[in-house]
Formats: sequence, structure tokens, C-alpha cells
Amino acid sequence: MLEIGDIAPLFCLHNSEKKEICLNDYKGKWIVLYFYPKDQTPGCTKEACDFTANLDLFQDLNAVVLGVSADSAKSHVNFIEKQNISFPLLSDENFNVIEAYGAKDSGSILSKLMSVAKRMTFLIDPEGKIAHIWPKVEVSGHTFDVHQTLKNLIENRAD
Repeated sequence: MLEIGDIAPLFCLHNSEKKEICLNDYKGKWIVLYFYPKDQTPGCTKEACDFTANLDLFQDLNAVVLGVSADSAKSHVNFIEKQNISFPLLSDENFNVIEAYGAKDSGSILSKLMSVAKRMTFLIDPEGKIAHIWPKVEVSGHTFDVHQTLKNLIENRAD
């Protein structure tokens, strides 16, 4: 199980345009890495739309948002187009990254029907270390909580 202070597991995954996106591409930036179960489901849609609506707040803090699920790149294309999502959604169909971050769901009703990621979020600092973990995410208010935590971490580093 990953803990705060651990080096974030490195990865490269494909986005909706089948372009390879690597964690190292964002070295020097804060990274909000969130895992979610399934494109186009109500909770996942709300979470993605909340991050999109507040993306400027994260960018103002030198942060990027990356969403990861086991959905295909094609599924991500449809999700992005339908919901106007404005940050990369990454496809981890083999569950390599999902498992490396301990985000494979094995307890929900949905996970009994298909393999999915659980809803969890990692905040990774500019040096590549895990700065905060949300192991169980409540969608409502989550984006605000992540933003506030990021702001607090930045302010405390400046002291």
C-alpha cells in the first residue's frame, strides 16, 4: 500500500488520442491523479465534470489533473466529447497502473460484474512523491477538498 512520502510509481499510459502520457512528463508540477470506475456513469461523470469546471484553479497552482480508468481509449473519446472534459483521461486496460497504486476495486457491486478501478485520488508533488491520498472518495465536494489540500501543502512548503 502506498503512503504519503513514497515515490509515486512511474507509468506511461495512452490518452483518448492514443498518445502516450507518462508521469515523468509532468515533473516539476503538482499532479492530481485520480482513479475512477467507469466512463459515463453518474458518479464518474460528476467527478470529471467537477474537475473540468475547476481546472483553472488547479492550473493556477501549477497542477495538472489526470484521470485513470480501465476503459478503452475509444470509451474515453466518447466520454470526453459528451461531457466536454478538458484534461487527459488515461486508459489502463491491463490494470498495471491501477494495481501499482492499490486502486483495483474488489468490494463494490460493480466490481462483481467487471474489473474496475476504485474511486481514489493521489496528490503527487513536483518531485514525484505522494503528498496526499484520498483512499475513499465521496464525489460531492471532492474537487474542492483536493484544491484546498493542494493550496495548504503549497503554503506550508513556502514557510
